[in-house]
Amino acid sequence: MYNLLVTAHRGAWDEPFYEFDKSRFLEYTTESTSEAFKTLSSSLIETLKSYPCVFAYEGGEEDLRIGRFTSIKERGRKLLVEFEFDQNIPPIPFDDIKPIAPLLDIRDWEMNRTHWAVKDEDLFGRLLNAGVLDQAQTEESEKQEKPPTKRSSNPKVTTVQGFIKKVLSTEREIGSEVFYRGHSNKNKYKLEPSLFRKDDDGNYLYLDNEHILYRELIVSNSSDFQSDEYTLDRLVRMQHYSLPTRLLDITSNPLIALYFACKSSTDEDGEVILLSMPRSEVKYFDSDVASCIANLARLPKEEKDNIEIEEEGFNDQTSVKRLIHFIREEKPYFEPKIIPDDLMKIICVKGKQSNDRISSQSGAFLLYGIDAVMDEEGTPEIRVMRITVSNKDSMLKELDLLNINESTVFPYIENSAKYVADKYKFNKSMQPTANASAD
Repeated sequence: MYNLLVTAHRGAWDEPFYEFDKSRFLEYTTESTSEAFKTLSSSLIETLKSYPCVFAYEGGEEDLRIGRFTSIKERGRKLLVEFEFDQNIPPIPFDDIKPIAPLLDIRDWEMNRTHWAVKDEDLFGRLLNAGVLDQAQTEESEKQEKPPTKRSSNPKVTTVQGFIKKVLSTEREIGSEVFYRGHSNKNKYKLEPSLFRKDDDGNYLYLDNEHILYRELIVSNSSDFQSDEYTLDRLVRMQHYSLPTRLLDITSNPLIALYFACKSSTDEDGEVILLSMPRSEVKYFDSDVASCIANLARLPKEEKDNIEIEEEGFNDQTSVKRLIHFIREEKPYFEPKIIPDDLMKIICVKGKQSNDRISSQSGAFLLYGIDAVMDEEGTPEIRVMRITVSNKDSMLKELDLLNINESTVFPYIENSAKYVADKYKFNKSMQPTANASAD
C-alpha cells in the first residue's frame, strides 16, 4: 500500500505541509480500499502514516519525491498533512515511472487532477523490479504496514419495538430537527448521492456527465417537467425517476428508514442513520442557497472545475457568471453575487410534495455542492448517529403490521397489486390440516 498525492500548485512540496480538500481524498482509489478509509479514525490515520508516499505534480513534468506523513489532521473540509522526504531516495523523473504506471495503479488522466489516492500496490517492490530503486534504498525505506481497521460497532436492534425504543431514547438538542436514512448493507453504502458513486476501480460513473443527464431526461420527457418552477424541483423529480443526481434521500419518519434498511440484502446487517441538525439550517424549496447548488447540475464539468472558490473577484469568473445566469432564470430578483462557501455546502432541503412517493415517505433531501463529501462521523453542522439492524425478515413482518410495506411506501397501483398478490398468494404450509376421522 502507498499514498499517491498529486497537486497543481507548483512548489507545494517544497513546504513541509499541504492541505487537501476532503472531496479529493480517495479519488482514483479502488472501492474496497476507499471503504476501509471512509471514516478517518485515529487508528486509520496511523495506518495511513505507516504507508510510504509519492509526491507528484499534475502533468508529470516535474520529478517525484518519496517520503512519509508525519501528521494528518482534519480541519473542517480540509485534510492537513505534514510530511518529510526520504533522504535515501533522490528525486525520480516521472518518465522513469511512466512505463510501470499500470503496475502502480496510476491511471490514465490521473496525473491531470489534484487528489490523494491510496493504492493497493507494493511501491518499493515495483520500483525495485523496474530498476528505479536499488536494493539498499528499498531496504532502508520499507516499514511494517498495519492493516486498515473497521468502523467501530454501533447499537444493534432486532425488533421494531427495540428500534423505536432506541430512537426515542436518543438525546436531542433543543431547536434541532432529526432525519433518517436506511442502508440495507452497513458495510457497503455511504452517505453520498447517486451522482457521486464510483465503480470498483474508484472512477466516477456519472459525475462527469451531470449536465447531459439533466438535459437528456428533460428532452425525452419534457411534459413531466412543465409544472416545475425551480431547478431543484426538476432534480427532485429526476431523483424520483432514479436518475443520478446530487440529492440524497432522507426522511423524517424513522420507520420508513427502517423499512429501507430491511427490504433487501437480508443476509447482511443494515443500518439506520440519524442525522440531527439545527432547525435553522434546514432549507426549503425556494432557498437561494439551494438554487445556487442545484443549478450546478446545468454547468458542464470543465466549467465546474474552473470555479476557484478562493479566488479574489469570485463572482467575475466566467463559470460563476453563467451559474448566476441560470439562477436568475428562475429567480429574476436574485442579486448577481454568490457567497463562495455556499457552493461547497451540504444542505438539508425540504422540497415540494410533488408526488405521492415523497409524501408517503415523508421525504426530504441532502443537497451536495461542488466536491462536497459528508464525513461518515458527521460534520459541525450535521450530527450523525447509527443503529445497526439485523433479523430483517422478522422486522419486515412487524413493519407490515404497522402498515409500512411495499404498497404504502411506494404508493403506485402496480406496487399495491404486487403487495396484495404476494400477501394472499396460496401457501400450502399455511393451510389448516384436516383431522382424519375413524369410522
